[in-house]
Amino acid sequence: MTLFLTHPDADLHVNPPGHPEQVDRLPAIRAALAGMDLRRETPDPAGDDVLTLCHPQSYIDGLEAAAPADGWVQLDADTSLSPGSLRAARLAVGAGVAAVDAVMAGRAPNAFVAMRPPGHHAETARPMGFCLFGTVAIAAKHALDAHGLDRVAVVDFDVHHGNGTQDLLWDEARALFVSTHQSPLWPGTGEPSETGAHGNVMNRPLPPGSDGTAIRRAMEREILPRLDAFAPDLVLVSAGFDAHRADPLAQLGWETEDFAWITERLCDLAARHARGRVVSVLEGGYDLDALADATAAHVDVLRRRGHG
Repeated sequence: MTLFLTHPDADLHVNPPGHPEQVDRLPAIRAALAGMDLRRETPDPAGDDVLTLCHPQSYIDGLEAAAPADGWVQLDADTSLSPGSLRAARLAVGAGVAAVDAVMAGRAPNAFVAMRPPGHHAETARPMGFCLFGTVAIAAKHALDAHGLDRVAVVDFDVHHGNGTQDLLWDEARALFVSTHQSPLWPGTGEPSETGAHGNVMNRPLPPGSDGTAIRRAMEREILPRLDAFAPDLVLVSAGFDAHRADPLAQLGWETEDFAWITERLCDLAARHARGRVVSVLEGGYDLDALADATAAHVDVLRRRGHG
């Protein structure tokens, strides 16, 4: 049965009024998944020993020192700390690691992590883009080191380039990072020429207005062949749902059905190479209805494939 990991304390991360990464995101997802047959668990927060798989201790200590007792501390134009932010972020990382452990142990065929803040923009020693810690990159490092895997793939279909994951895995030859994203768009990274220290990064930017036909063509012609050649032992997904046509922060035209199609193809990949093992972690998605619908479609595919 698909493992669904979330925690009520994710709602303690509160951004300033009007911020798109709002507390209501997770309640919308929980409501959309309420009727699904899922194994539901809550994670423990990650300790410094886990966070330092990707981030220096000085960075972690700096965030802890900056955390406010009330109100907000602005870290950059988009990224804030509220009193509960670091607990929420540690729980998000803990959920990613727990999902990897459960799938590797065979306690679940696959997993979906619904936590916030998101993580794929957090660089080695720099918070940005609503993100504090690199949840998926840490999960990848944990899978490689703790479970002795040879190859882990991270597939990021958020509409914004996962610059943080790319930075954190740039010199990790055992990980292949693949990102599809709109370009031009913030953060301005993710060009095809960015290939990693070991040829372990693949960026596939899409122009504004690209619809589901464009991403399906790119997946079939370029991305899936590259992933097949890599033959991962585990597939990790940065599942951002802001490429949906209804999302306010970008200009791609994907429909809910496109997210389901991508999920099916990634499950096929995992079945060929990784005993079906997929761990998906929520990233973006800022129109609540579109987020709920697309997440439900994504998790329903995991659930059906997990039942075998």
